[in-house]
Amino acid sequence: MALIVQKFGGTSVANPERIKNVARRVAKYRAQGDQVVVVVSAMSGVTDGLIKLAKDITALPSEREMDMLLATGEQQTIALAAIALHALGLQAVSLTGAQAGIVTDGVHTKAKIRNITPKQVHSLLDAGNVVIVAGFQGQTSEGQITTLGRGGSDLTAIALAAALKADLCQIYTDVDGVYTADPRLVPGAKKLSEIAYDEMLELAGSGAKVMQLRSVEFAKKFNVIFEVRSSLNDNPGTIVKEETNSMEDVVVRGVSLDKNQAKITLFSVPDQPGRAARIFRALSDAAINVDMIVQNVSHDGGVRATDLSFTVDKPDLLKASTVIEGLKAEVGFKESVADEQIGKLSIVGVGMRSHSGVAAKMFDVLAHEGVNIGMISTSEIKISVVIALAQGEQAMKALHEAFIE
Repeated sequence: MALIVQKFGGTSVANPERIKNVARRVAKYRAQGDQVVVVVSAMSGVTDGLIKLAKDITALPSEREMDMLLATGEQQTIALAAIALHALGLQAVSLTGAQAGIVTDGVHTKAKIRNITPKQVHSLLDAGNVVIVAGFQGQTSEGQITTLGRGGSDLTAIALAAALKADLCQIYTDVDGVYTADPRLVPGAKKLSEIAYDEMLELAGSGAKVMQLRSVEFAKKFNVIFEVRSSLNDNPGTIVKEETNSMEDVVVRGVSLDKNQAKITLFSVPDQPGRAARIFRALSDAAINVDMIVQNVSHDGGVRATDLSFTVDKPDLLKASTVIEGLKAEVGFKESVADEQIGKLSIVGVGMRSHSGVAAKMFDVLAHEGVNIGMISTSEIKISVVIALAQGEQAMKALHEAFIE
């Protein structure tokens, strides 16, 4: 008998028939004696619909109330999944994130898990129940409902697997596993049988939609080996685990394109100590994550100044722009310009640590395709560039063809 945590994303529970399919899959594991904890997302499209309802009322709704609103999406799904299991003659109990013992900090819409006390989950499992937990949500120690950010159901599953000391964690989605590129954009993309935590982290942070970035960070920290696989078939998936020596033989493991980025440029920022610190502290205080940063020295009427560019997630653009405009008088820049028509294109692979010439080859390929590079960021195992969004898919295919055998 094993203790298994299974997470099903929005497309896997998109309608009643797919929820029944999830129930049948869970029933197979129960039939062989396994204890099963199921984590579910909101049904496909529900979260977007709730966000639209709020933004039809106001462009910047209260983040506390957004958490109250968005948490209802997963609560629909847990109840329906429990009902589907009951229809198969199985014991099942649905729990909200708070009822499952998930305690978070107080940062609304992007809360971090502080701890999990899964006593009730263990008790229900021992009583013979399938326990169905609402992903994406938790509760502060003061009783405030919080959500964990887009893709937060992945984090719920990984964190529960760690807290429960589960024997297996499976992340079910609408694709067969982790691919060398998005197979919907690159027909020649190949499924990987395994991938290192660090590679998965970089791909997730670069726009790959298979896993939420923070969930992979959590898995690496607590050494939770997990499998990404399809809920629509029984094909083996991709195992995400600690790096092995053989993984360095592959120079580039994957290519990703993040279309969810926006760039803000501040022109003529006085070139004085502390100006950048003031800007990025204000963004941090507003819980806005900044990704890539580029600063160029310029001269404005003979006065030494800089143009400062940085990228944020598109959903944070309006909030970021509001914060920046509030700093204009204090920081002393001339104007700020936002650009949503950008994409972040990345290549990732642990083999890049031990192979030279990767950046040169990447830039040669992009030059041949007539793609201009706006910003560049690197790590040991990743190179990312900001390019025009309209050229993103073309450039992604070209890099995949050049690097993936």
